[in-house]
Amino acid sequence: SDGGKLLVLPMDGSHWLSMRPLVEKLSERGHKVVVVIPEVSWQMRVAQAYTVKAYPASYTLEKLEGSL
Repeated sequence: SDGGKLLVLPMDGSHWLSMRPLVEKLSERGHKVVVVIPEVSWQMRVAQAYTVKAYPASYTLEKLEGSL
């Protein structure tokens, strides 16, 4: 059967690290996956397994790193 369509809105960090393998596997099984991420991110990147849509962030990577 045909795969479904999934929209994924992950948080940066460990949430995404544990979710990414699942998203990739769903894509391999024929699902169309769109991942919505901020333009400024530590670990979320464009990948061939799924479509990425980036939205503008009101912070820089330096500010994000400084908040920790």
